[in-house]
Amino acid sequence: MIIPAPQIFETDAKEDDNGLRLDKFLSNQFSDISRSRLKSLISEGQVLMTGAKINMTDPSYRVKAGDHFSVTVPEVIDPDPIGEDIPLEIHYEDEHLIVLNKPAGMVVHPAPGNNTGTLVNALIHHCGDSLSGINGVKRPGIVHRIDKDTSGLMVVAKSDLAHKGLSKQFAKHSLERAYKAVCWGVPNPTSGTIDLPLKRDPRNRLKIAVREGGREAITHFRVIKRVEPLRKITSRSNLKQGLPPSLSLVECRLETGRTHQVRVHMAHIGHPLVGDPLYSRRNNPQKNLTERAKSALADFKRQALHSYLIGFTHPATKKVLTFEIELPDDMKYLIKALEAA
Repeated sequence: MIIPAPQIFETDAKEDDNGLRLDKFLSNQFSDISRSRLKSLISEGQVLMTGAKINMTDPSYRVKAGDHFSVTVPEVIDPDPIGEDIPLEIHYEDEHLIVLNKPAGMVVHPAPGNNTGTLVNALIHHCGDSLSGINGVKRPGIVHRIDKDTSGLMVVAKSDLAHKGLSKQFAKHSLERAYKAVCWGVPNPTSGTIDLPLKRDPRNRLKIAVREGGREAITHFRVIKRVEPLRKITSRSNLKQGLPPSLSLVECRLETGRTHQVRVHMAHIGHPLVGDPLYSRRNNPQKNLTERAKSALADFKRQALHSYLIGFTHPATKKVLTFEIELPDDMKYLIKALEAA
């Protein structure tokens, strides 16, 4: 259920609860409220141990059998970001969550330099009063992100229950997430697994790098099709320049979801994404490509990466939901232009 606020809940600690941290105990009792939200309520003095009439402000307090607690959930407050009437492509929505197709060029969350025009601004306007509150604030719960210049499917929480449930699934890597990317070259073998840890690049803080001691990152890839650009033959001497470079449309399924994971992993094995400003060094059109292919590569101003599939267990209904969408028009045109005369 969605918890209306303000509201007061009461619960008693049993023998099996002896020694549990207060925030853990309350999280077990109130499954609709996230543990982080409960920590905040404790710190704010909203949890009362009624027998002793003591406001509990320490989340690490060890519960004893017989303790009786009263938890006050205040009314949710309006968010800091303002809602903006920005069109959204919605693929599914209910009282708990929303699945949408984020366009390339849209930032997910407000940040310095991007305070407006973000996905969060759009969702606040779109959802309105249907947002029940994430950690006490009427805002959408962003449980995963997609880079600004990556397009595709995202799932966003509208309730605390969904935020908690989806966050657990992301932490356990139990969601299904798959991308399609246009890469330079054709991986050989044409399918495999990249299991390499990722960490911030100390030489460039904007980049992520494969580094020992980094966080576990696993990508399963397979080539969907080869993309073979036609060469422009103007003379016999032109034939000696060889064939234009091959490219490939590759599916990348994520077992983990690290920052820039697909982009870094594919670049590391020698097949960076077309148009990637950080990880590709082969963005200049080749001389023996057709004019149309050259133009398409020059005009493609983002990494050719699209989140085409997402699957998860609905935190409220427990049904498995899977969503899949086609490539966006700009990637379709890029592939068509590279293959056409």
